[in-house]
Amino acid sequence: MNLIKIKHLLTFLLFFSLTLAFAQEKRSLNHGDYDGWESISAEKIAKNGIWLGYEVNPQEGDGRLELAETKKPENKIIVPRGGNWAFSHDGKFAVGKIVPERDSVRYLKLTKAKSDDMPKDSLFIFNLDKAEVEKFARIKSYGQPKKKGDWLAIHFEKEKRSKPEIKDENDSTQIGSEKIEPPRNSEGTKLLVRNFGGDKKFEFHRVINYGFSENGDFLYYIKAEEDTLKNTGLFLLNLQTGISKIIDVRKTEYMTPAFSASNKYLAYLTTEDSLKSKTPYYDLYLYDIGKESNQKVLQKDAEGLEGMISKNGRVFFSKDEQRLFFGTAPDYKFFEYEEDTTILDEDRVKLDIWGWQDADIQPMQLRNRNRDEKKSFLAVYDLRNGKVLQLADEKIPDVSVDKNAKFKVGIGVDNSPYRRNYSWDIQVGKDVYIVNLENGHRYLMKENLSGNLLLSPEGKFVYWYSYQDSSWISFDLANRAFVNMTKSIGVNFYDEQHDSPAMPSSYGSAGWLKGDASFLVYDQYDVWKVDPSGNAAPVNLTAGEGRNRKIVFRRQKLDVEEESIDPSKPFFLTGFHELDKRDGYFTANYQQASEPNELVFSDHRYFGFAKAKDSDNVILRRSTYKDNPDIYVSDLTLKGLSRVSSINPQQSQVKWGSVELVSFMANDGTPLQGLLFKPENFDERRKYPMMTYFYERNSDGLHSYRAPVPSASIINIPFFVSNDYLVFVPDIKYELGLPGPSAFNCIIPGVQNIVSRGYVDAKNMAIQGQSWGGYQVAHLITRTNMFKAAGAGAPVVNMTSAYGGIRWGTGMSRMFQYEQTQSRIGGTLWEKPMYYLQNSPLFYMDRVETPVLIMHNDADGAVPWYQGIEMFMALKRLNKPAWLLQYNDEDHNLRLRKNRKDLSIRLSQFFDYYLKGAPAPLWMTEGLPAVEKGRTLKYELSEEELDW
Repeated sequence: MNLIKIKHLLTFLLFFSLTLAFAQEKRSLNHGDYDGWESISAEKIAKNGIWLGYEVNPQEGDGRLELAETKKPENKIIVPRGGNWAFSHDGKFAVGKIVPERDSVRYLKLTKAKSDDMPKDSLFIFNLDKAEVEKFARIKSYGQPKKKGDWLAIHFEKEKRSKPEIKDENDSTQIGSEKIEPPRNSEGTKLLVRNFGGDKKFEFHRVINYGFSENGDFLYYIKAEEDTLKNTGLFLLNLQTGISKIIDVRKTEYMTPAFSASNKYLAYLTTEDSLKSKTPYYDLYLYDIGKESNQKVLQKDAEGLEGMISKNGRVFFSKDEQRLFFGTAPDYKFFEYEEDTTILDEDRVKLDIWGWQDADIQPMQLRNRNRDEKKSFLAVYDLRNGKVLQLADEKIPDVSVDKNAKFKVGIGVDNSPYRRNYSWDIQVGKDVYIVNLENGHRYLMKENLSGNLLLSPEGKFVYWYSYQDSSWISFDLANRAFVNMTKSIGVNFYDEQHDSPAMPSSYGSAGWLKGDASFLVYDQYDVWKVDPSGNAAPVNLTAGEGRNRKIVFRRQKLDVEEESIDPSKPFFLTGFHELDKRDGYFTANYQQASEPNELVFSDHRYFGFAKAKDSDNVILRRSTYKDNPDIYVSDLTLKGLSRVSSINPQQSQVKWGSVELVSFMANDGTPLQGLLFKPENFDERRKYPMMTYFYERNSDGLHSYRAPVPSASIINIPFFVSNDYLVFVPDIKYELGLPGPSAFNCIIPGVQNIVSRGYVDAKNMAIQGQSWGGYQVAHLITRTNMFKAAGAGAPVVNMTSAYGGIRWGTGMSRMFQYEQTQSRIGGTLWEKPMYYLQNSPLFYMDRVETPVLIMHNDADGAVPWYQGIEMFMALKRLNKPAWLLQYNDEDHNLRLRKNRKDLSIRLSQFFDYYLKGAPAPLWMTEGLPAVEKGRTLKYELSEEELDW
């Protein structure tokens, strides 16, 4: 080989090696990566366990539906832009919508296209056995029976009509001697009802609403009149015979049709009052499907009816089909001032009167006005004797029955004696009544009770977790006896990590064994079987292994439709190690205490477990910080987990990093944990800038995947880690009355622990938090100068002014937050004034030496945005470097994606300037004058240094 050839070969090899190295070199995440990052949702497994599916959607752009066989998950069927989907009950078909291409919609919006010209959703029906697909254009909705049946209803959008409509001879309805033909103009549209195979079809026009019976034997549909908003009538299609019947015609409105359990009856509401009527009255009708007879069973002023039938009440039958439930409302009030037509709108008084005697303060009343105007009281019509019983009323406004309305009793609740305290006590009590659904009789079970009361599956007991007793309580309905089911057990059933002044909640319950024989409840770690009658001794079904091994065991439900637990079926458990954060699944025994049997237990996060109804096949999701939460398939043994999905292949091309669980001691000696995120190719000999983010406790999320997303309020951890920051997330334990000092006593020693390891650039550290985290940022920078920059989102800096404010998102007073919950002061402003002052950073702003980026938005419904203004103005008055980002008409956390992207850019520019020495953007050096608002974003980098 001559020298020229050798030289060429060496040049080629050098070029090849450089090309290969370049191809393998990873880059850092940038703000342009967000849009294409995918996530999985709507995962399902067919009832027969043969097929599974899930949606994959980028943050912006067109998504897809992926379908796969459980035995051959590598073979996928892709439906571009598919979503809002389901399997047929026999598992042989998949059906769903196909949304228009995003770019097409965007283009039409840019060209100011009319709404009629915008593309509409389509529908697909995929035959999984034959790999064949049908599509239907311009779809409004679709539906199938809830429990079984091979039927599908497809409701179409209104067609564009450029030509006169051609009469459809197949869609005429005989009413006496008159035929009603399809109109030329109607609010209703075409409804196609067909089996999935497509060999049976029924088509109806002018349909405005429809619904299947649960078992798929019948379908009701409501049709509209021509050129009006009125309804033509209510019709019933027998799907077994294909015959459609007229139920009722030519009323103004038909509402809330409901089938009884075995399809013996169909009930509905209707009115003949004009649509313009301010006071329409509704009638309750009952159609006997077998007898084909219709009856108006209740109307205005019917005997036993209190008030009027409410269109907002739910209509439903008892399971035995002997009772028909509906809602009532007080009859319409006539207000003289409102009805006075001699007063001009410009002369009408508009004011809110806040009365000290009101149960709810005015902002809360206004916030809930629409709900309160639609409030209805439960009533029942007895089909056997035609009598009406008013079960709920103004005295007992809330009466609930069991899920299937099987039993003859309901639970009535009245919190009115205690409601006035709700502004400062969110755990107000309630008086509880047992209501007889047969005769309407009520008796007071207990006064001033706390907790969420439910009926046991067989209706023998009322049960709840009592906050006052920190115990699970049962009430024997037959013997009218209370039993504290957990009192004799020597462990706590309240949240042992609870650290606020309110009463702690429970760890939850797992359900009832068949026959109401036993009730399963959780302590911090284990599962207990307790006797609701109090006769049998409690049994620790997990044999104390949870507490011994620090594993939190919880029952995994296998049948989402179960009403009670069949002890002969497998007892599945989730298991989470409290200390090392391993996660997995176990089995146990319902009959006796036994050490749980491990199926899978690893350094992952597991969630989304779902079992096929008629098969042992299951799907679940598994993740780590590095691994996307993909879909896996297996059987109940979980011996072989086969990965089905594989999203975000682009992640392999970017620097991602890792996460480490760290332990440290708070200043008071409390052992705590935290998460330390490290850049890719971490080198402990280097010095890295470090961000510290915090909000209560986060260490349990060690194996949670964190996607690159634009910020709604907080730093995106993968973005900063990919850009060579360390990110530390410490847990915080709080002392009552000392929220600020508690944060300092936990966060600062955690940061010092990481700094002591030698790879943190201690001169370039920052903190960032939102809401409660924003408050803690504001407090910390009044206590220490160890951070070079800080970001505080929606911070409360003045507890004295915030205490008397309103959470505009709910209309609630903020008092409860300071006295009972997150702010943890534990008393009123006048009882503990010094605590409010000492925990308010505003009064110590003169100590701040840290540049601060504040975000507080003018439509914040949780924290009054003047808190951000108070902080900013104090720092401005003190000539401290501070910026306030106020996104117009935005809430506590940013909702609009455009604003989230903007905040992400500004956060990274702010921290890059202070911690990495990057050039400052113009919005920091020059600001954004009001005359330039909407004209420029000032992202451009300045060559000037900030001089403070």
